[in-house]
Amino acid sequence: MSALEVRGLRIAFGAEPVVDGVGFAVEPGECVAIVGESGAGKTLTARALLGLTPSEATVTVDTLIVDGRDAATLSEHGWRGLRGSGIGLVSQDALVSLDPLRRIGAEVAEPLRLHDLARGRAALDSRVRELLRRVWMPDAERRARQYAHELSGGLRQRALIASAIAAAPVVLVADEPTTALDATVQARILALLREITDAGTALVFISHDFAAVRRLADRVLVMKGGRVVESGTVAEVLENPQHEYTRQLIAATIHEPRAAVESDSLPVLVADGLSKSFDAVPAVTGASFTVTAGQTLGVVGESGSGKTTLARMIVGVEQPDAGSLRWIGAPRVQLVHQNPLGAFDPRWTIGRSLREGLEAAGVPRGSRAVRVTELLDEVGLAAELGDRRPRALSGGQRQRAAIARALAADPEVLVLDEPVSALDPSVRERVLQLLARLQRERQLTMILVSHDLDVVGAVADEVLVMQDGRIVEQGVTADVFAAPQHPFTQELLAASGPVSP
Repeated sequence: MSALEVRGLRIAFGAEPVVDGVGFAVEPGECVAIVGESGAGKTLTARALLGLTPSEATVTVDTLIVDGRDAATLSEHGWRGLRGSGIGLVSQDALVSLDPLRRIGAEVAEPLRLHDLARGRAALDSRVRELLRRVWMPDAERRARQYAHELSGGLRQRALIASAIAAAPVVLVADEPTTALDATVQARILALLREITDAGTALVFISHDFAAVRRLADRVLVMKGGRVVESGTVAEVLENPQHEYTRQLIAATIHEPRAAVESDSLPVLVADGLSKSFDAVPAVTGASFTVTAGQTLGVVGESGSGKTTLARMIVGVEQPDAGSLRWIGAPRVQLVHQNPLGAFDPRWTIGRSLREGLEAAGVPRGSRAVRVTELLDEVGLAAELGDRRPRALSGGQRQRAAIARALAADPEVLVLDEPVSALDPSVRERVLQLLARLQRERQLTMILVSHDLDVVGAVADEVLVMQDGRIVEQGVTADVFAAPQHPFTQELLAASGPVSP
């Protein structure tokens, strides 16, 4: 008997279906992956399996069986009894999904309390620490006492996974569970999910990462426009795709590292011995590097390695405790945030956010409306999208809007913190092409912080590899990727692995 069976799932907003006739089954001990572009209906399908679709959506389903229970007509009260132990969810957005007012330990403990799986404070705390250690949370006891904003993106994602598996659900729905994770931690989390699956859990894995799908899944469904356009075993779909759309998705995930380009440009930034600590815990130690004008520097490393702290020092949000940052020529520097949804004011339209950026840059009021339209056009967004609020845009559209806002100040240097981490392959490819075009047309210097080695290899001229706050290797990207010298760089490259066989 299948752990999960869904047939004839249809989700519509108004008369227009966004999920149309989706059906599949997952056996105990099996992982079924769902892939597709942003807007293909993957996340809505996943949330329908838990009764969590938006209230304005019309949902119909012929069959929905979860752990032997007919869930097609469950009330909200019925769903509450099923969620957690019957079916669990690892949400897509760790920053938004974790309660900012609760400690991490309380988040992980909630399913244990609700399903009465640990009695007494000591037993509860012990189980929470055990779950955090299971997802490779460093210093689990201290992290359990912290709040979400005190954790990096990767550590927040690990906390979400710990919470989702706390009640040992029969079915686990993981919606982009490795999006915010670096290659080595991602490999461990995928191994953990595979271990959970092999122990008998049915896993529905939503992802845009074909390398992760290859490592974890048994079968894969490809969605486009709310429909399943191709399905089969992982080997059948990824090694011999039949649908043109599947072939395009796979092609967008494969890049060759950028070759070295001779440049006589001068440095635009020289960093010497940068160090920064928080509460006596070193975040960056002795970082020295040079950024060449008109080129792209990639910064890679594990979650918590100091990448984001380094980026924040570069843009002046954090001040170094020691060392120096010397800008040559006083260029204008702008940051593109890791989480565009969290970076925009949710009450404002995109156009208003862009106008605010233009005002800060000194653009006269009378010229701002025209400049907003020009900025949207420059990043490939229709002018009417300026009237929408951030949540009304797809992930790729929000990222383009975030880049447009950064460009409002007419910068010479862009610092991009995980700019494409949450995007599916084809949308990611379009954003990378956009960045390459903007760099050429505006002669931008870029500093790209990313855990995705494929992305860094595709766009960066030089790369820094960080581990535990230190730069352990740096050089021309193609050279570092072809012949890594440091064991940690070798581990990162081995963990990322190629998608193609």
